Amino acid sequence: MIDTQQLTVVHHDTVVRWHEQEIDNPHDGVMGIICTQHSFNFKLWHEEDVARSVDVTDERIAQVKRAIDGLNQQRNDWIEKVDDWFSESLNSKGIEPASDATLNTETPGSVIDRLSILSLRLYHLQEQTERADVDQQHIDSVQRKLTICRVQQHDLTNSLGELLDDIQSGRKQHKTYRQFKMYNDPTLNPYLYQLQERKAG
Repeated sequence: MIDTQQLTVVHHDTVVRWHEQEIDNPHDGVMGIICTQHSFNFKLWHEEDVARSVDVTDERIAQVKRAIDGLNQQRNDWIEKVDDWFSESLNSKGIEPASDATLNTETPGSVIDRLSILSLRLYHLQEQTERADVDQQHIDSVQRKLTICRVQQHDLTNSLGELLDDIQSGRKQHKTYRQFKMYNDPTLNPYLYQLQERKAG
């Protein structure tokens, strides 16, 4: 369905490139969808950095918080688009789960999202080892974290490959789960719709 090793390379290469230039997406098909989903994690990571700064104004923090909410909504929307692609791919191939096929705790889109975040964590941890303003203790601590994260990336990449094999063979069911995030919906967020009611009244 997809090459999980290629996926890891795409995540890594785009993180490196996007730190040097504007965000782009040279991919099409499912990798194009995955790359777009990845871009929202990239943007979120850096907005979160600003949100934790102590030298910015409350107004700036409010702007960042709204940006984070919007980006997180898009991130989740594109996780669903990744899973929709898998559903469409299975349908087009006439692949149906066996009668005793089980469900996984995570969808492929959710696993790919976790791998996206891991690629960002690995990049920024590696960045920490190259600082000239820290001592060896700091670098050693970061190196230990890097080792753990690389193992996690390896394990998760392999687990995703096994999940996709199981789905394609019919041993596992695949479903797209809808997140139905409520906080950005003025008809579902109590604060927002009550505010509208107060204004109308």
